[in-house]
Amino acid sequence: MDVELLNKLVTTPGISGHEERIRAVVKEEMAGAVDEMKTDVLGNLVGICRGGAPKVMFAAHMDSIGFLVKHIDDDGFLRISPVGGFDPRTLVMQRVVVLGKKDYLGLLAPATKPIHLLTDDQKNKAPTLDELFVDLMLPADEVKQNISIGDPVSLYREPLTTERAVSTPYLDDRLGVYVLLEALRRAGETKSETYAVVTVQEEVGLRGATTSAFDLKPDVGVAIDVTIAGDLPGADKTQQVSALDEGVAIGVMDSSSISDPRLVARFRELAEQHDIKHQMEILPRGGTDAGGIQLSGAGVPVITISIPIRYVHTVNEMALASDIDATVDLIARFIESTHELQLDW
Repeated sequence: MDVELLNKLVTTPGISGHEERIRAVVKEEMAGAVDEMKTDVLGNLVGICRGGAPKVMFAAHMDSIGFLVKHIDDDGFLRISPVGGFDPRTLVMQRVVVLGKKDYLGLLAPATKPIHLLTDDQKNKAPTLDELFVDLMLPADEVKQNISIGDPVSLYREPLTTERAVSTPYLDDRLGVYVLLEALRRAGETKSETYAVVTVQEEVGLRGATTSAFDLKPDVGVAIDVTIAGDLPGADKTQQVSALDEGVAIGVMDSSSISDPRLVARFRELAEQHDIKHQMEILPRGGTDAGGIQLSGAGVPVITISIPIRYVHTVNEMALASDIDATVDLIARFIESTHELQLDW
């Protein structure tokens, strides 16, 4: 695992609709791994490896969940509007970075009394998103001079990395971007037209992948994302979507798309052929860029390939190096063999 690259990806701000900084980082990293690059109207970064049929689109989204400043009160506290899905219970007293005239670190706190003054009922009540505010630890005048309505707010936490694992905000889906970049470098020569698309606005409705697929008109679409690891205390094993240390997850279905059975069979075949540890995944709620690609044009056969992570959409998302490497390996093997696909459907 290239820790330096992954840390660079997860620590660069880029909430949905504000992906400029992370796009610049990915563009620099992708240079040399593709024949050409372009940025489309919505902001997707498209790397192109020229070749023949079939045209294969890989999509990993660069945007992350976050917030927008929606109100600044007289005391300089910020009220925020969510961009993407959150569990408010995981947000209390976390650190954030507000992208104003410069970057400002702040504290995400609930608008409530100090704990010493709360009743028992109040202590047991989880705050709502509307009750959270950001304290920038600055005088009100300084806040108002440097922060505006609509400024992006990102979760902030330094990555925690060991030889075995990584924990950090925004593995969803900077980890997918990492896998795509590493797979492009690891893959042998590809004879097919290959589009490596690092998409925008996935967290708010698969928007970037949808418009990019209409533009590129791929024959096949592969989304690379994270999925839910349910190997936790108290979890129902019969409802487990995936588990850590069981390898790359080959998606069968989620709430946005049903993977084409022939693509599922092809990825399983490659995993078995190359001795890549893998598991099958059905995600009952949640979708990926595959859902946007599938419905473009007259329709596109798609599949999602995922890295299992724990604690999704928190500041402590966690993945294992072994699962990450297995995912890179499988995507690389698919890239170099796409010309063998039989598109007789």
